[in-house]
Amino acid sequence: MPDLYELEDEQGNKQSFELLDVMEYEGEKYYALTPYFDEEEAERMLEDSGEVVILRSEFDENNDEILASIDDDDEYEKIGEMFMKRIEEMFEFDDEDECGCGDPDCDGKHFS
Repeated sequence: MPDLYELEDEQGNKQSFELLDVMEYEGEKYYALTPYFDEEEAERMLEDSGEVVILRSEFDENNDEILASIDDDDEYEKIGEMFMKRIEEMFEFDDEDECGCGDPDCDGKHFS
């Protein structure tokens, strides 16, 4: 089961997001999330452009953690690039087969 967060925007609209990664940088904690779609919305998920939302952890007056937008463009760009590199590395696939012959459909069993 994925780690899900229900976020509410300024207009009160709620949407579920799946956690991709969490990172600390220069004393701040950042979250990378992507919209989450349940089975009923699977078709919509296939059409999704792979949107990634980057948010910063902050604490409200009750000392509860909240996720907030990053208003500083330079900070957003830097953190976004760091997350994208980490996410690409997490989901990197090796197209070469196990035996090294170069055939991606190879099962590793060569017959003479």
